[in-house]
Amino acid sequence: MAIPITIDKLLNDHIVEYARIELKQNWNPEEVLRTICAFANDIDNWGGGYIVLGVKEENGRPVFPVTGITKGSVDSIHKELLQLCNFIEPRYIPVSEPAEFQGKQLLVIWAPGGYDRPYKCPADPYAKRITKKYYIRKLASTIEAKNAEERELLSLADNVPFDDRINQRSNIEDLKTNLIIQFLASTGSALYPTAASRRIEDLAMDLRIADGPAEYFKPLNVGLMFFSYDIERYFRYARIEYTFLPDPTGAGMIEKNFTGPLDGQLRDALLYIRNSVIEEKTFKLKDQAQAVRVSNYPYPAVEEILCNAVYHKSYQIHEPISIRVTEDAFEITSFPGFDRSISDEDIKKYHIVARRYRNRRIGDFLKELKLIEGKNTGIPTAVKACLDNGSKLPVFIMDDERTYLTVRFEINSNFAQNQKQETSAHQKRRTRDELEQEVLSELHQENYSLRELAHQLGYRSVSKTLSDVVDGLRDEGKVAYTAKEKNSSRQKLCLK
Repeated sequence: MAIPITIDKLLNDHIVEYARIELKQNWNPEEVLRTICAFANDIDNWGGGYIVLGVKEENGRPVFPVTGITKGSVDSIHKELLQLCNFIEPRYIPVSEPAEFQGKQLLVIWAPGGYDRPYKCPADPYAKRITKKYYIRKLASTIEAKNAEERELLSLADNVPFDDRINQRSNIEDLKTNLIIQFLASTGSALYPTAASRRIEDLAMDLRIADGPAEYFKPLNVGLMFFSYDIERYFRYARIEYTFLPDPTGAGMIEKNFTGPLDGQLRDALLYIRNSVIEEKTFKLKDQAQAVRVSNYPYPAVEEILCNAVYHKSYQIHEPISIRVTEDAFEITSFPGFDRSISDEDIKKYHIVARRYRNRRIGDFLKELKLIEGKNTGIPTAVKACLDNGSKLPVFIMDDERTYLTVRFEINSNFAQNQKQETSAHQKRRTRDELEQEVLSELHQENYSLRELAHQLGYRSVSKTLSDVVDGLRDEGKVAYTAKEKNSSRQKLCLK
């Protein structure tokens, strides 16, 4: 098994939170053993962590240039490390490998969250009388678990996060090599150059997306979520559903489903939102010389909330993530709601700091793909984006049991007012015959989607009248769709 992240990314790219990285200038066996035990216990479901030998730290950050360790010491440290891990109960062996950085020799130890937690080890493995204790990570420090924390650790026994469990209904062949190679290439992994020539079993072992004995080697849930095409075969409704509802009656409604690997469906949904939902306009405000450019919805805020929904959704709940766009609002709903550790008062203040992550492995992969940061920065980023755009802050809607969470963005007030004026002006001066002629005139110049056509004609959204006019022109054979599938993302209207 190899370490899945390069040393350069580990120290420079901030993909992994510093609380999950322990930097040590020299080999200190007692401290390393306790930290390995703490990472393996993974009390907050962060995904374990990394110990880097040969790097001095200051305030939790690496000091450059690194000091390194002597190349001749790597083998002896490996041997002693293996002996030390025999003191961990139940037995736990991390992954370690040498790495070169800034011309110096380093040793990286990867200790992912263990399946058999809680783990305990001696404070001093070389003492005459050994007493084993539980260790955990608090912020960027390794500490001994006290009574309440020890009880919490014991309660986590056999409670492996769902995304890190073996999927008994799958086979190793269900993981697709080409998806793994694409991931390694996009993350700049050191595993990429040789990936194409290696067995799927070896790649799965290196990425820790499969586990079990040789005769029963099975994918983990997280492996199927990212490296299988038909993930709904294993996780029902693990998709993003989009609905555009311009009219309460359902006239002009557009529905789309984004499926496939989690990162793929997230990217596709964000791309569609950016291209087909988000609009920008420049407005001249009264008593202000400078014009203002705003969006109907702040895209960075929408992006953060949707990424968080994919990250924090429970994939044991068979409900999709849903996006609902109406005439005046954009809503994202996922299941369940905020964790109980976040108080109602904190939610009102937008001070939402999750103590424990629901999907530690999903978070790791999304962070490596730079789709999320995983440092509780999502809500602050969304709030800032709303303020920068002059929009209202998002509204969090949940039931008392927090079984779901809906995040609602209201359309920008300046945008809405301007659009309303334009739409009203256009609708007042058009008869149905005039609207038909304008539709034909617009399509004579260029092909448009129904929504684009509505905007060209000054409508804020697809009205029932416009939808009826287009349907009538199609029935008369004057207008046609360019794609066979009516709900295709590339669907356009054209003159027949």
